[in-house]
Amino acid sequence: MSPSPNGADLLDRLRASLTRYVILPSAETADAVTLWIAATHAQPAWAHAPRLVIRGPEKRCGKSRLLDIVEATCHEPFITVNATSAAVYRSITDDPPTMLVDEADTIFGPKADGNEDLRGLLNAGHQRNRPAKRYDVNTNSVQSIPTFAMAALAGIGAMPDTIEDRAVVVRMRRRAPGESAAPYRHRRDRLPLRRLAAMLEQWLRADLATLEQAEPAMPVEDRAADTWEPLVIVADHAGGTWPERARAAAVSLTAEADDNGHTSARVRLLAACRTAFGPDTALPTAVLLDRLRADPEGEWNEHGPAGLTAMKLGTMLREYDIRSANIRFSNGQAKGYQRADFADAWARYCPSLGPVPEGDVVPFERGSRPSRPSLVTPAQSGTASVPGTA
Repeated sequence: MSPSPNGADLLDRLRASLTRYVILPSAETADAVTLWIAATHAQPAWAHAPRLVIRGPEKRCGKSRLLDIVEATCHEPFITVNATSAAVYRSITDDPPTMLVDEADTIFGPKADGNEDLRGLLNAGHQRNRPAKRYDVNTNSVQSIPTFAMAALAGIGAMPDTIEDRAVVVRMRRRAPGESAAPYRHRRDRLPLRRLAAMLEQWLRADLATLEQAEPAMPVEDRAADTWEPLVIVADHAGGTWPERARAAAVSLTAEADDNGHTSARVRLLAACRTAFGPDTALPTAVLLDRLRADPEGEWNEHGPAGLTAMKLGTMLREYDIRSANIRFSNGQAKGYQRADFADAWARYCPSLGPVPEGDVVPFERGSRPSRPSLVTPAQSGTASVPGTA
């Protein structure tokens, strides 16, 4: 019987193979992809199936080549190009294959008509016990079809928030002068990589029960923790330098996603409103919109021909129980928003901006509308300048 392989050595070999054939944007990204591939070999142990999003701004950024290496080293690769939704659904079992999707715009982009079932599977399959329900006319019964499976998706541009929020995101770039990678030839190079995949599987499958019970200390929270937990568990199981590197990768790539707008449009609007309010305790809707649209290249100039409208603003804020009301300003009554109405949402959804200064908010009891001032001063009417705006 062959000796049990050393996990840290196997991860080192897998990372070396990755960086031989593909130029990745950072060392942390190389570590993350290595751990993601390894985690595919222990899918029965995980509560969540993280996605791997491989995206680039243009063609020839190495996306397909990276997907080739993933295909050669992951657990039971299942290429979904030209596969019907029914075939994909019926290929997922309690020990699922690894779903691989190239040119993901055929599923999520403008050419996506008819792929609703596949989009639903990729959205639902991140978490266990989220089966698809189908009615079988032959048996006159409802069938539960499993959706849980790890998936790698490659394409140009960003994927939908519902995918990237559940993914390790790799932002590929075209090779710069002086950067070189070894050519990958399927016939010559795939077989040695499949042998490495078999060793990874032997190592991890020997300890599925241990992996399933692991509760690692995580450097990120909430859904990011769900996504990164299998990778961190694999790193802890391997030992060596991998536990520290896994957590560094989680922090780095999660922060990068946040810096690149990896939040919903509504949360970005909340943060923008906080900047727009400045020290004011109330603003007319028109003034708030003007401040939001002050940057000609900003996001809020892209919501329709005239940018963000009062109706769209109201619709987006209503999800947080923030509504406009008639307010008396020094120059007359107008529809507007109270800063106090935003305080709870800012504290819950924009914590990175720090706490809202108590002196800047009109106090009110939770569950009731804040009392309206009988008169808002000229500085509160929107005539005062706001730091960072013209």
